[in-house]
This record gives sequence, C-alpha cells and structure tokens, in this order.
Amino acid sequence: MHPSQITEWKRQLQERAADVFSTAGTPSSEPPVDLKALHVKISQLTLENDFLEGALPKAGLLSAKR
Repeated sequence: MHPSQITEWKRQLQERAADVFSTAGTPSSEPPVDLKALHVKISQLTLENDFLEGALPKAGLLSAKR
C-alpha cells in the first residue's frame, strides 16, 4: 500500500463516516436480493441433484457420491 492511498481513504472516511451509520436505525423493508427467486433456484438445483443421484447408478456410471 502506498501511503498516499491510505491518506486518501482516511480523508474519505472522515468526510463520509456519518453517512455510513445514518441509516442504521431504519432497516430496509426489502432484502437486498430477491429471496423468492433464490429459494426457487435452490429448489430447482436440489431436484436436479436428487434426479441425477438416482439416474447415475441406473445408467451404470459411477456414483455421484465420492
């Protein structure tokens, strides 16, 4: 790290530190990511994994579990 970079970061922190903590008491009503979409994706991947775990032995391939 170059000393001038650290000095710049320190200056930015001093100027904006209040902004970082100004919204701490007001939580957002919506999460930063779409939880419903993530749950759908997790369900899809779980279903695919379960299917493939059953299909591999039937196809005569190696087991998915190592």
